[in-house]
This record gives sequence, structure tokens and C-alpha cells, in this order.
Amino acid sequence: MNRPPPRLHTPEWFTADDSTLNVALVFPMQGPAGIFGPACGACARLAAEEVNKAGGVLGRELRLIEVDGGAGPRRVAEHVEALVASGVVQGVTGWHISSVRQAVAPRIAHRVPYVYTALYEGGERTQGVFMTSETPSWQLLPAMRLLAESRGVRRWFVVGNNYVWPRHTARAARGYARESRGRVCGEAYLPLGTEHFEDVLRRIERADADGVLMLLVGSDAVRFNRAFAASGLDRRCLRLSTLMDENMLLGSGPEATLDLYSTAGFFASLADQNTLDFHGQYAARFGLEAPVPGSLGESCYEGVLLLAALIERARALDVAAIGAAADRVSYEGPRGLLRLDGRHVRQRIYLARADGHDFNVLAQLRAPYDLR
Repeated sequence: MNRPPPRLHTPEWFTADDSTLNVALVFPMQGPAGIFGPACGACARLAAEEVNKAGGVLGRELRLIEVDGGAGPRRVAEHVEALVASGVVQGVTGWHISSVRQAVAPRIAHRVPYVYTALYEGGERTQGVFMTSETPSWQLLPAMRLLAESRGVRRWFVVGNNYVWPRHTARAARGYARESRGRVCGEAYLPLGTEHFEDVLRRIERADADGVLMLLVGSDAVRFNRAFAASGLDRRCLRLSTLMDENMLLGSGPEATLDLYSTAGFFASLADQNTLDFHGQYAARFGLEAPVPGSLGESCYEGVLLLAALIERARALDVAAIGAAADRVSYEGPRGLLRLDGRHVRQRIYLARADGHDFNVLAQLRAPYDLR
């Protein structure tokens, strides 16, 4: 039996009227991903302020209502559904893990547009859901191929958290390794919040891996990096992560990131005009001591821009109208001029190597397959 959504007690200014457009910003405020939550919030607020300076959305002020996406998936979904059902919000965006997205999407499908900004495993088809970030065929495959060619990586060991994104990405990685004349020689999946990695490190050593594919979230990846380096394995095999930003580098420490690679659509060290403009605006707004706006936090900036562009293009809040106009939507932000294709944003993807507290971007990757 379907239960009614819980009643919400929201501040008076959160109530919707014709002068505002309220958007639920769902990002982690706790748990392993909480390490980059502050950057998510700051980047989204910056984007909303810029949208409002340009006239808002359909002439309405865009306001963000923050929701803790680091809570359990069911709890997050109930909170977001209640905001939508009560008419408090007219859209949803933000970075949160795939388990949360899978819980949220069915509850709000067909009712409000939902822009999901996290890299994910691919395959999302729910009406009204739009994706701004990376998928394995565009992000992981070319990175594994390049490391096989340039570093001779043939034996991969996968270490991931135990939920849908790592497991589905690992399934794709098995095929990608075979395409590069290699193989996945071991896999380990750990609960979110894992603190001890001794057993996994022994398995990596016994497997004689020359590459570790890290599919760990936030502070779990930080702790793994430290344990990996302390074991001496960083002198024997490289690490590749599709979820590693500058805040996680800072948390790991430079002594724990030897031969660590990351692949993403944005790095803070990119020096093109769009990125430099973004950093200037971010520093002017939040100061030099603000959280580093790495790829994970910056994705929330993209999410706000895309949601505003979708609604403006459709000239409506109706999900069907937004979906019908989506393939004609484009917007310009820190990642350049971007367009939607099949409700996914097409973008450039890069491979970078950790260098102290920053990333050295080595190459723009060529994506051979459909990003969906």
C-alpha cells in the first residue's frame, strides 16, 4: 500500500508563489561524500545567484532549498517527494549517489524536472531526469585504454563501495580491460563508511595487480589512499579513480597519492577561459579559504545552469514540455558550451595525475561509444 508523503514544516519563505521558482538542491551533508558537500552547496549557490542576476527563470527568482543527500536513500526520497507533492519545489538537482537517485526518480517522475549531476553507471531512462556528468563508456573506457597503452596496465583489481554505481561500473570495466588485452583479476566491495582495508590490500598484493580501479566514495577513498600508501603498494601498481577531486586529494595527503590517476569532465587546474572565469567568480563570492570547487562540487553549478536552461527553453515547468525541447537546449559554464543529447550532457573528458594537492591534466580522452 502506498503511504502518503510525510508532512513538512518549512519556513514561510519556502512557500511557492508566482515570483519565485524553488529548487531542491540534494547534496551530501554527512557520510563518506560529506567531504565535498560544502563545495557542492557553494557552487550551486553561485550558479543560482548568477541566474538571478541575469533575470531569473521565466522572470522568477530561483531559490535553492537544501536537502541532505547523504542520508539513507529512502529518507532522502521521502523528503524530496514531500517537497514536490506540497508544491514547495518546482525542480530538483544536485550530487548524490546512484542509490539515492534510484529512490528519488520514481517518486517525482513526470511531476518536476530532475537534473542529476553525479557521474554514474549509465542507463537512466526515467522521464524528466537529465544528467550532466560522466558515464563509464565516455570516462572509464578511454582512460583504461590509455593507461594500458602508456603504462602497460594489464591486471586490474577493482575496489568499490557496495552499491549500484561501483558494481555496474565494474561490470563495464571487465569488458574494457579485455579490449585492452588485459583482465580484471579481482574485485572487492565494501560498505559505505569502511575504515579498515587490510584484507583488501592483501588480496591486491596476492593478485599481482598492476592497476587498481578505485570506485570508492569520498572519505572512504581518502582512507583507502592512506592505507594503500602505508602498505607500500603505491610503489607496485597505479590507481585510477573516476570519483576523485581536489578535496579528496587534500584529505589523502601528497604522500598517499603517488601514481594516482583521475578521470573527469572538470579539474580545478584546467586553465581555459571558462574555468578561469569560474574560479574568479567563485573566489570573489566565497573567498580564498572556501572549499576547492573540484569536479564533484562544480557539477552542482552545472546542474543549476542546466535546470534553468531547460525551463527557459520550454517556457514552462511541465515535464513533458521540457522533455520535448531538451535536445535543443545548450548552456555555457565552467566546462564550456554544452548541449544535451538523449537527456545526457555531452562534454570533454580528461585524464589527470595527482601532483601533491592538485591534478596535472595529461590528456583529453576520446570517447568511442555512445555516452548513454
